[in-house]
Amino acid sequence: MIAATEAGFAGGTMPGHPGHPSDILSVATGNHRWDRNPFIVIWEITRACALACRHCRAEAKVKRDPMELNAEEARLLIDQVARIQPQIFILTGGDPMMRSDLLQLVEYAAGKGLRVAISPSATPRWLNADLPALHSAGVSRISLSIDGAKESTHDLFRGIPGTWGRTMQGIDAAKKAGLSIQINTTITRQNLQEIPEFIELLNEIEPAMWSLFQLVPTGRALSEDMIDADEMETLFETLADLSPTVRYGIKTTEGHHFRRVLIQRGKAHKGSPGMQGIADGKGFVFISHTGEVCPSGFLPFVAGNVRERELGDIYQNAPIFRELRDTSLLDGKCGICEFRSLCGGSRARAYAMTGNYLASEPLCAYIPPPLRKTEQ
Repeated sequence: MIAATEAGFAGGTMPGHPGHPSDILSVATGNHRWDRNPFIVIWEITRACALACRHCRAEAKVKRDPMELNAEEARLLIDQVARIQPQIFILTGGDPMMRSDLLQLVEYAAGKGLRVAISPSATPRWLNADLPALHSAGVSRISLSIDGAKESTHDLFRGIPGTWGRTMQGIDAAKKAGLSIQINTTITRQNLQEIPEFIELLNEIEPAMWSLFQLVPTGRALSEDMIDADEMETLFETLADLSPTVRYGIKTTEGHHFRRVLIQRGKAHKGSPGMQGIADGKGFVFISHTGEVCPSGFLPFVAGNVRERELGDIYQNAPIFRELRDTSLLDGKCGICEFRSLCGGSRARAYAMTGNYLASEPLCAYIPPPLRKTEQ
């Protein structure tokens, strides 16, 4: 259901906390390169899902994969996650509700001291779930997706009629169960014009966080559905100006240059995890349903498998992870940009569109000062 990526439950900016740009950059370029421990670990506990979402990174299937980690392997993985102590551990999919042992996995992870969040799909399984039991077991936050500001556009995007209604019911049920809520919205050419309506809707829902996913053309997602660089810049300016005025946090996923816009418009907050340069493979690690370890769900470059190698060892030592944490290796304008340690661009989008995960962010309109001088 949800494409798991950078800072799925943290980052961006919290309302009402402007910071001085020089303070933000000093935080980003200081001791926050995430060489040893990630901030976020996301585990795709199953690829099974009843929905058929237009953008699905996982190209989810109706039935569970017989090769996914079994109950014993799942506990061993959680042990590995506990050893590297991320600040957030997210169970995603597919739809995590498709695993009958979800409650047990949450309990086991919480018992290891992990802060657990889940990303369910808006299906009857979610509405029929014992949400107070999930909360008691250790779920600290859930995310639900709204990809159209009205029923018709959301259901078209999700591929199943009635998804809008179930999502709204799911939000109400989660609130009643005492669960913190994040709303995820994947921005595409089809829903960009609905941003004003999205803002009205989010002001009514008042989640803890609104995360706007910037499309990466992988899985079912198509490059022709992406907005362009200028449209993304305008969107980020709108969000930056909105952020101090609302009661929920706003962040972007695979839109790291939102951090640069926040600084430029004086809206940044240096205490935010997003202002510590978290990105694919840099403070972030993704584990597939079969145990494959990647820098993110959108950057399907397999660095190892937890069935064969310790998660912490893969994160710390796999060549791709080490390269992604070294922003001096970035090519093109990202390599000479003064915001590269804080932003660095979407490595997943660069890889999807150029075949080089160190290439410049394809959808950034910003021109770094060295390039401006050469153009004069």
